[in-house]
Amino acid sequence: MSLIARFSRSPEGLFGAAVLAVLIAVALAAPLLFPRDPLSIVGPALTAPFTDWALPLGTDRLGRNVLAELAHGSRASLLVGFAATLAAILIGASVGTIAGFAGGLVDEVLMRVVDAFQTVPGFLLALAFVSVIGASLPVVVLAIALGAWTGPARLARAEVLSLRERDYVAAARVIGMHPAEIAFREILPNALAPVLALSAVIVAGAILTEAALSFLGLGDPNIVTWGSMIAEGRAVLRSSPFLSIIPGLALVVTVLGVYLFGEGLSEALSRRQVRL
Repeated sequence: MSLIARFSRSPEGLFGAAVLAVLIAVALAAPLLFPRDPLSIVGPALTAPFTDWALPLGTDRLGRNVLAELAHGSRASLLVGFAATLAAILIGASVGTIAGFAGGLVDEVLMRVVDAFQTVPGFLLALAFVSVIGASLPVVVLAIALGAWTGPARLARAEVLSLRERDYVAAARVIGMHPAEIAFREILPNALAPVLALSAVIVAGAILTEAALSFLGLGDPNIVTWGSMIAEGRAVLRSSPFLSIIPGLALVVTVLGVYLFGEGLSEALSRRQVRL
């Protein structure tokens, strides 16, 4: 049974995939649906939702279209989530593979580095990194990845330790393959499945971390993010709570969709085909 067939047997996975598909479609279509700068003023300030059909979700304190900000904000959230996860998995899988395959002193040194990073909470590390380097989208992605790569590193190391004594690895050594080629070409592909299953958790955490940084004013000031929208609505929370509630709900739905998709993917990767 294929991976897609196993995944299709998970209702929560299918629901999460549907949510992600809608979010990705909105993110890709945002420049077409709202070609104007989402930070431009389009109407009276603090227009309530559903009172002006040209502005279905109303306007913020400066008269900017909330729906346009929400659509363009999805681009930043998904981009940061996926980019930070990709960077974290690449760094973590590489470090874990080297540590598990080399063993000895190399393993000990790399694992102590992992321990050092794990002693600092990921959000505090990202907060300090962005505060020192400066707020921009690439810096935010790198800051989040620096706090998230340790999980994939430990998981990849554990998988490599269980695979490095297999017969096909011994055969690769006999025919004279370079150790790096054995580690990254023969062993790593077989160790990636559980690491990839962890990716959904990293994506969800990255999206929340980016929103928190933006809420604190440490996101990229040149783009719209859901965190900055929530922070913008904080000043008028009593009179216009929708300014914070709408992007907050978008964050909840996105994280829930990513989590459910990850659950379905984990089940599909771990489920064994039953032979009758």
